[in-house]
Amino acid sequence: MTTEPSAAAEEAEPGTPDAGPESESESGSESGSGTEPESGSAPGSESGSESGSEAGGAVQLSEAQAELAAQRELRERIERRKAEKDGPVVAGTGLSGKAADLLAAVRAVESGEKPPASVFSDPAPAPRRAAPEPVRRPQPLPSGAPASMAAESVDAVRAVLVRGGAPEALAPQAAATLGEGADGQLRDDPWQLLQVAGVRPEQADGFARALLGAECGPDDERRGRAVTVWLLEQAALAGHTALEAPALHAALTQRSVPDPDAAVQSALAEGDALVFQDALDEPGTPLAPRRSEGAAGEAGEGDEDAESAEGEEPRPVRVLIGLERYALAEESLADGLARVVNALSKAEADGSATAWEPVATGSATELIRAVAGHGLVLHTGGEASRAEPASLVAAARSLGLRVCVAAHHPDGRRRFTDLLATAQKSQELKDSQESQDAAAVVATVAGLLSGEEGPGRDRDGMLLTDLLIVLDAPQLDIESAAMLAESLPDGARLVLSGDPGVLWSAGPGRVFADLLAARVCPQVASRTPDPGPVGELVSGIGIGELNEVEAPGKEVVIIPVRDAGEAVHRTVQLVADSVPRAIGIPAEQTQVITTGHGGAAGTRVLNAALKERLNPGPGRFGGFDPGDRIAYSATPGRSVPGHVVKADAAGLHLDCAGTPVVVPKERVEQTVRHGWALTAHQAVGVRWPAAVVVLPGDAAQALSRPWVYTAFGRADRHLSVVHGVEQALPRAVAEVAAKPRTTRLPALLTAQVPASG
Repeated sequence: MTTEPSAAAEEAEPGTPDAGPESESESGSESGSGTEPESGSAPGSESGSESGSEAGGAVQLSEAQAELAAQRELRERIERRKAEKDGPVVAGTGLSGKAADLLAAVRAVESGEKPPASVFSDPAPAPRRAAPEPVRRPQPLPSGAPASMAAESVDAVRAVLVRGGAPEALAPQAAATLGEGADGQLRDDPWQLLQVAGVRPEQADGFARALLGAECGPDDERRGRAVTVWLLEQAALAGHTALEAPALHAALTQRSVPDPDAAVQSALAEGDALVFQDALDEPGTPLAPRRSEGAAGEAGEGDEDAESAEGEEPRPVRVLIGLERYALAEESLADGLARVVNALSKAEADGSATAWEPVATGSATELIRAVAGHGLVLHTGGEASRAEPASLVAAARSLGLRVCVAAHHPDGRRRFTDLLATAQKSQELKDSQESQDAAAVVATVAGLLSGEEGPGRDRDGMLLTDLLIVLDAPQLDIESAAMLAESLPDGARLVLSGDPGVLWSAGPGRVFADLLAARVCPQVASRTPDPGPVGELVSGIGIGELNEVEAPGKEVVIIPVRDAGEAVHRTVQLVADSVPRAIGIPAEQTQVITTGHGGAAGTRVLNAALKERLNPGPGRFGGFDPGDRIAYSATPGRSVPGHVVKADAAGLHLDCAGTPVVVPKERVEQTVRHGWALTAHQAVGVRWPAAVVVLPGDAAQALSRPWVYTAFGRADRHLSVVHGVEQALPRAVAEVAAKPRTTRLPALLTAQVPASG
């Protein structure tokens, strides 16, 4: 790719603020944001564990004496609490050298950092890594619990934390995470503190030493079990649904667990994890994946009969260990997809194919014919290929079928609705009311699963649809995909459509990629290319080539920079001046995309500089002012761009993709960020008229082909690349593929559904 002069380089703007590097160190991948639990602090209240006076004595007191005694006891409790609050003893003094570690845990939670999601990434050190959405502060306990019980539980947990030198601020989150009897769980097994987001093994070790003293040691069975579960949770943040036994054992050894086999066995015995044996690819009939109750690395009882016959060599298997929630979701998804594939009998398919033939026209002909004869179909292609599912919807509705379409993002829903209106007109539907109601079949995946959008459900909980089309299918994590498959009625067809080149889901799993690899259903590849210079550039990136493209209208512009400070300056200049003046796209329709939240040119620094230029203000409501662009994350891993409307006693009023949202004041810090600059994971599923992709020099290690493909593909008409990584960019496009994820879905599917070839 050659460098073209930019209008942004015409003049420097002294009003643009400088951007210095952040002092904090951030790690982990962007996908981790969406899969992290949110947490928060709740005010404490007095403990309800006071025993009071003896029952016998209480009976002998008069009513007045009992009242005086109760008041005296209440005053004593209040004085004790005040003394504890105002006294010189500080949480953490019970430790000789690890209090700082535990204090760092709460600082990590409160400052927006997260535990590394890269525990199982490549071991090579990187000068900078993309940061995920930060773990937010602890959330209040669920409102459904009685307030007195919640307060008592938090107070009891707080007492245990103080005794072990842990920060008191972790009490609400620990009580909510561990549930009833959390204080007792921590006393009996201090390593349960690892379940609290932001706490690392070395910090839990310090807490355990303070509580257990000489009884604490690295070979403690409780420690091995807790670290095993923690490692599996970190693997889920990195996208894995399970880990191969050798990888888990190596990670346990790295965490100073002296006997990894015993640690895994303990976790399995307690039901904290499950072990599976999946057959490796071999000729002949595949060995069905099985769940084993035996030790990791050992074959379960009866495997010999399944693996060999009459002296044949045992068939190779891989042993996987995973958390129950993801293991069950993967099995449920495989069962649901097998039901969809097998439910459409050959006779039905043949009859349906005849009925569908007259409406199979245009570029969608191949897709329509595949759907006519099969229950499950995969459709791949870029942005322009969405016209084919739109034609499929129009064709299916013309046959009287109930159709529902689900997109990853509200912007995707809006864009597809526009395409659908065009496709409906091309089909010349006679029922004008049906054409007017076309938008009603388009929802978001989250809205469809929650019941807030879509066609509704029957008494059995099944979606009222004959054909479900899921757009942006690479963004499906294993749990969302399983819930969709479980919601399909018998005989319904399922089409998964998406661009396989974009970043995978924020949550664990790689559903779309696994299905493509398993080849258990027809795969229709669109031949419709994305138009224009931006489409040509992105198409080349998809096959590993960073090509020079003709851009006579400045559709693609490269701006070289020497350092991060210049990158920030040029980015602000582009958004505020150059792109509106030279391209005609206003600042509010231009999106900045960078590799992470931290660093000298991360989202925090860029958002601060852009706010100062585009919407300066005091940030009276949690750092926000009316008119600020924001990214709202109601659930982890799902960000919706929008802007601030106003703030009042009810909270922060937002407009998110045309939907009004009110965020209570106590939830603003956990769910709302400034949104002039986003990460690629936050931006996936959305397109803007113009995009400015910022690649400072320290971003080189965060680049990969899927990241570049996703970031560059967010631009519809104009793309500016603030380029400071030199040859790292073409090298990443040519050589750095997506990091592999360990999943079980392909083996589960091939055991239930024969390959389609």
